[in-house]
Amino acid sequence: MRLPGSLLRAGVLVLACAAAVGSPATMTGTAKRVLDGDSLIVVAEGREIEVRLAEIDTPEKGQPYAETSRKALQGMVLGKRVRLEVLDTDRYARTVARVYRQVDDLWVNAEMVRRGHAWAYRRYVRDPQLYDIEREARARRVGLWALPEAEQAPPWRWRTEHPPQHSPAPTAD
Repeated sequence: MRLPGSLLRAGVLVLACAAAVGSPATMTGTAKRVLDGDSLIVVAEGREIEVRLAEIDTPEKGQPYAETSRKALQGMVLGKRVRLEVLDTDRYARTVARVYRQVDDLWVNAEMVRRGHAWAYRRYVRDPQLYDIEREARARRVGLWALPEAEQAPPWRWRTEHPPQHSPAPTAD
């Protein structure tokens, strides 16, 4: 997948700033589009930046609850000012960040878990309170935790069991 140069440059700039000061870089912008339950496009510093919400994982397209999770994130941030606490850039050149809604400083990543729209992403969690938040959501059976147990497969396991289907190359007739 080839990303537009401006997206890649924005990600590199953010990481360079974070490295220079030894702490996470922050930036503010407006959530322009929600791609799925854990990624969105933010307009900041005159650019569109693809942001992956750090430390959480949400159902994949085709997985039960994926659209509900996307709509939940959309309801929290679309068209609103957000602050990004940048932690990394992923292999897809997305800015990996904790996202805070500016109007009330809501930590959106944690709120997605609290409302049962996301898992704490075990492989990448830095803040262990996310495990407690997830445990509470499970106990309350909110969001995806109200689904039948068979439909509660974590996205990281679901991706392994449902690899992307590639169309065969066209053949010359």
